[in-house]
Amino acid sequence: MDNIYLLMIIALAVLAVADLVVGVSNDAVNFLNSAIGSKAISFKTIMIVASVGVAVGAVFSSGMMEVARKGIFNPHEFMFDEIMIIFMAVMITDILLLDFFNSVGMPTSTTVSIVFELLGASVAMSLIKIGHDGGSFTDLVDYINTSKAAEIIFGILLSVVVAFSIGAAVQWVARLLLSYNFEKKANWVGAFFGGIALSSITYFIFIKGLKGTSFADDAFAILNGDTINEFIEHQLTYILLASLVLWSLISYLFITVFKANIYKLIILVGTFALALAFAGNDLVNFIGVPIAGWLSYSTWVASGLPAETFSMGFLADKVATPTYLLVGAGLIMLATLWFSSKAKGVVKTSLDLSSQGETKERFQPNFLSRGFVRFAVLASQMSSYILPKSWQKKIDKQFEIPVLNLKKDKTYELPAFDLVRAAVNLMVAAVLISIATSMKLPLSTTYVTFMVAMGTSLADRAWGAESAVYRVAGVLNVIGGWFFTAFIAFIAAALIAYLLNWNVNVMVPVLLLFATVLLVRNYISHNKKSKEIKAEDSLTRAESSSIQGVIHESTNNIANVIKRGNRIYTNAINGLAKQDLSLLKKNKKQVVKLGNEIDELRDNIFYFIKNLDESSVAASNFYINVLGYLQDITQSLEYISKISHKHVNNNHKKLKFSQIKELKEVDERFERLFVNTKAAFDTRSFEEIGVILSRKKEIMDMVTHKIQKQVERTRTEESSPKNTTLYFSVLLETKDLLNATMNLLEEYHNAHDSSVEPATVPDSES
Repeated sequence: MDNIYLLMIIALAVLAVADLVVGVSNDAVNFLNSAIGSKAISFKTIMIVASVGVAVGAVFSSGMMEVARKGIFNPHEFMFDEIMIIFMAVMITDILLLDFFNSVGMPTSTTVSIVFELLGASVAMSLIKIGHDGGSFTDLVDYINTSKAAEIIFGILLSVVVAFSIGAAVQWVARLLLSYNFEKKANWVGAFFGGIALSSITYFIFIKGLKGTSFADDAFAILNGDTINEFIEHQLTYILLASLVLWSLISYLFITVFKANIYKLIILVGTFALALAFAGNDLVNFIGVPIAGWLSYSTWVASGLPAETFSMGFLADKVATPTYLLVGAGLIMLATLWFSSKAKGVVKTSLDLSSQGETKERFQPNFLSRGFVRFAVLASQMSSYILPKSWQKKIDKQFEIPVLNLKKDKTYELPAFDLVRAAVNLMVAAVLISIATSMKLPLSTTYVTFMVAMGTSLADRAWGAESAVYRVAGVLNVIGGWFFTAFIAFIAAALIAYLLNWNVNVMVPVLLLFATVLLVRNYISHNKKSKEIKAEDSLTRAESSSIQGVIHESTNNIANVIKRGNRIYTNAINGLAKQDLSLLKKNKKQVVKLGNEIDELRDNIFYFIKNLDESSVAASNFYINVLGYLQDITQSLEYISKISHKHVNNNHKKLKFSQIKELKEVDERFERLFVNTKAAFDTRSFEEIGVILSRKKEIMDMVTHKIQKQVERTRTEESSPKNTTLYFSVLLETKDLLNATMNLLEEYHNAHDSSVEPATVPDSES
């Protein structure tokens, strides 16, 4: 029996390392997004500063480990064998849950995961004990630390509202005072802003953060006579004033003497601070439970008592986490930060939702987002009646975004937001997280950093009429994902705890094997999807300002659409012939994806036209027509895919052999048309388009002939109305598809400037 607990300790250690890797990959963007989004400093510098912050924060996180030992349950109510089941259930659930959410790309919080996993597993084990002892459900309060658990859960939920509200308020005041022309303000303005930002960051991080380590507290007591807590309480006002004056003077010297940008310094210090706060607050999520398990195991072994009778009450005592374990965890976090591909790849969700400029909107609006936006518009209209017009004009002027005059022959990747918003994001998030850390509350860094960024975006008017409904929908989707995480974490941990208690000797190896298989499968699946996404054709928008430039830039798009259209049409016909529902279902998804990409190109028409020179406006007409024909092609393919899938999905009669044979003939003819068209665009052989166009009547006559044959069959032998309707619908839509394709080719043929005589292509090839 002792061997199973040794196996559990080894498993907890391995799971702790895996959890660190998965967790840091998931959470790294919490402290990198603001610096990366503002493009204030180089990526390498950001990573170095963040790494130092993570390393320092890891060492200062010891006090947070108490949450895993006694924050959720009352340790004295459990025996060693029961507590190990709780810890094991939590870690298996945590690694699987985080990996699952990472794999499907859904946002999650490591803090919420660990809190609700501890709650779920301890509740399950408590109910098992109550049932065994013949107790009642009300006895559950004896086992669960309800006051602390409620405080933690309430703190996490409250952080969503508080972070959003404070982020919005601070950003609005900052923008009102500094405007978008903040670099042209007087030196003292930047110095004062720097003093406030830097003093608040240093106070909460360097002073509050020191309280996490017992050796720092002891050292301070030896030097000063008081503990850090006592010193801060006695000298709080003086510390804040002195810090504000000192940092304001340093900021002024930084601006005047070194001629440097104070906002970049704030972003550097803020990134360090947020990385430190992340490590100090979130390290418990990854190693708190394994360390508590290791302490439990070593104490139990030393006692020599049976596992069923050894009480875990000692976990309620204050136990300092060995520094070498914190250092080791910090090193793993640093390695993950630098070498993990997921950590390197910037997660775009928060940047897209907070971007000042136009981006590809990742979320679709819903009734809630529309309702919120309508409410905000009404509130804005009401405020316009209350505030004097002169005040409104002054406020609006401070929020005017300066127009950038960029050279049209260069490609620019503009920042998602400016330095002021990045500084506010970092300052507010770091302060809120540090306050929670000092109070031993495992506040979710994901929630705080995300909601602060959303609050500052709202206050900064980044959510305009063009994007508000999409951005609000995105925020609601993310918050919904957080609640889903809590629910799944609770249920899954409770279920695994129940299975482990049922037969610990059997279920520990079985569940560990099951977890390993799932992790490996998810890893392989994720890599496969990543490769498919990389290899997959995607459409790119034209950026040239001349008609000839647009012709050549868009040829790849045309070849891409023709290739994918050919595959979609063929799959629809094959799916009907074989009654293959899975193929038709997959085909529907492919055509929807193609349609979305073309819609995205159409959404960028405004920016394309704005980029044109006055002498090249004709390019806009050409580009608009091309996109229109591409949309017509996609709509025809979408209709054919939809009716084919509907027919098979409804279990209607299979098409007759003669009908399938004729559709195959049409498909083969279209195959040649699409292949030759793709070849012409791939090789930029625009003169060959004329030859392809000359075949239009031949192909159209072929489709018309098939329709006429079906009319005759219907009058004499056809007995299935559904088959007849489907067959006519496919052929009629095929005619529309042919017309849209030929119109597209004609547009290129007429627009292309070519002095080369059209080449001829043998009949068999076209």
